[in-house]
Order: sequence, then C-alpha cells, then structure tokens
Amino acid sequence: MAKKNHNVPEYGAVVRKGIQYYRTRITDADGKRVDLYALTREELYQKEQEARALVEDAIFRRMNPTVEEYCEKWLIMQSATVSSATLKGYSSRIKNYIVKPLGHMYLSDVTSDDIKLALIPASQKSASLYATVNMLMKCIFYSAERSKLIDYNPSANISARGGTPTKDKEALTDEQIDKLLDAIRGLRPYDFIMIGLYAGLRREEILALQWDCVFLDAPTPYISVRRAWRTEHNRPVVDTILKSPAARRDIPIPKCLVDCLRTAKAKSNSLYVISDNNGQPLSYAQFQRLWKYVTVRSTQERTYYKYVNGQSIKYTVSPTLGGSQKKQPQNRLYAGLYSYSTSVASHLYHEFTLCRS
Repeated sequence: MAKKNHNVPEYGAVVRKGIQYYRTRITDADGKRVDLYALTREELYQKEQEARALVEDAIFRRMNPTVEEYCEKWLIMQSATVSSATLKGYSSRIKNYIVKPLGHMYLSDVTSDDIKLALIPASQKSASLYATVNMLMKCIFYSAERSKLIDYNPSANISARGGTPTKDKEALTDEQIDKLLDAIRGLRPYDFIMIGLYAGLRREEILALQWDCVFLDAPTPYISVRRAWRTEHNRPVVDTILKSPAARRDIPIPKCLVDCLRTAKAKSNSLYVISDNNGQPLSYAQFQRLWKYVTVRSTQERTYYKYVNGQSIKYTVSPTLGGSQKKQPQNRLYAGLYSYSTSVASHLYHEFTLCRS
C-alpha cells in the first residue's frame, strides 16, 4: 500500500553555525511564540504536528483538568491560608477518599452519583472523618465551579450526615487517677500528666508551655496559654498560632499542681516546662517515647504473637486495675488512659489520644 503523501509546507530556512535548518513558529499553551527547527521539511512538519498536539492537550487539560490535577492545585491555593499541619491532614484525606476513587475522572464528568459512591468508604469511618471528607469534596468542587471549570457543583446537595457516631468518652474516676499518678510518680511523663489533669490543657499546649507563662507566685497561681506545639518531619515547631481565639486563656491551678511545677522549675534548665535533655521542645518521636511510659502501665487489652512449634500463635492479655506487669512487677497498672475528659481538675482533656489522632 502506498504511503500517504502529506502536503509539506514550504518552510523558511536559516543558517546556524554553517548548517541550514528549516524553521517554523507555533504558539504554545501560554500564548508564547516558540521556534521549531529541523534539517528537512518533512522532519519539521512532523515536529510541528507533534508540538501542536501537545499544545492542544495542554489547553484542554487546563480547561478540563482531572479531579487529581485540580485537587493538587486546590491544595497549593490553600497553603497560603492554613497551617502546615492542617494542610497535611487535608492532603491525606483528599488522597485516600477523593483522589483514589475519582482522581482519574475529568471534573466536568463527575456526577452526584459518582460522589455518593466515592463517599461510601468514608461513611464507614468515624462521623468526624466523614464530615471532613464531605467538606473537602464540597470546597473543591465549589472552587472549580467558581473558576468556571464546571457548570454546576455535583456535591452541592450531598448530605453532610454520615459516618459512625463517636462513642461517648468516659472520664477517669478518682480511683483511676490515683492509680495513674502512683504508676508514673517519679517518671518523665509525671509533670505532663499533672498539667493535663489539673489544668486541662491540650497536648499541643502542654508541650509548648514555657516558664514565662507559668505564674506560681501570683495571689491566685495560674497558667497562661499563649503557644502551641506541632511537628514537621518529626521536628518540633512552637508558635503563637492557637487552635482558636478561645484557646488563648488564663487557667487557675490548684496547690497540688503548683507544688509539682515549683519542684520541676527548680530542676529545670530549659525555657520549656516539658523538654528534652538539651532543653528543647520534644519532637514527635520523643513524645511517643515519653507516652510509652504510660501505655505500658495501662490496663488496655493487648495482643502479641508467639511462635510455638513453628506456628505463630496470637495471645491476648487483659491486665487488671492495680495489678503489675509480669516481667516488671514494680510497674503498677491503672485503667487505660486513651483520652482526655472535658472535666477540669480531676479528669484529662478529651483531645489527648496517645498521639494517634
């Protein structure tokens, strides 16, 4: 079969370093003029056709991005207004619950049914996670609608109700608190736990607390919350950006906490109430190790595997309140501390969840 004969244009020619090239110009996706060169007219014609196809594809994608492409752009736009920690949380939720089911689709092709199907995995998780994913979905498509990339927002009428309701948090009893303090007395997390119990600070507030915000000699001793702790790539970052305006507050503290902090301050060589051996705020890994002192002494049910005759056997251990560890009998056990309660003085604040949030 004869090869199809293209009508190759009569391109202009230029000489560069003693070599003659054929040249043409095209307009790229950004509206700029770009020169193309080749040794023969046929080769230049092929280059021109390929370049024009790439330009058309780039223009089409710019006007009709996929869900994944627009999510990446949306996250970049949000980086100017939200903290790095919030952005990291958004990225994780978007990757797992939006991009994974819808990322390959063009924005203009997504329907309400597609979004409802995409939200099914999130609906099987907690209500708070579902609400976050639902909010992100609506924000992304609303932004695309405002940018005139889609004619309507397919997520506009999607219900925000879904997910598994969060179980009510149970506050620690007075007996559990006594067991807890006895179990960790003299250990590294003792001051941290005391501040959580008797001042009700969040984890991020305790780890950012500096001695200039602890007023032990005032007529009514108090702690002033002015800073928050977070980590980036395991490195601690302490700044004055709090969770909300209401988080900036002064909290009166009882005598037992005053005595605890006075003793800690006398031994401290750091600006921070809770610090590492170098006087610096704790990193994420350091806090995990700190909290390990607490978890190994809890009555939380544990599972472990042991090889018997070449087979992996699963064992479950349910420690009892007031008992001790089998291999370390000096370690007394208390009721599992996995959350804060909102009660002041005798209970822990509900946002504290073993750094697993």
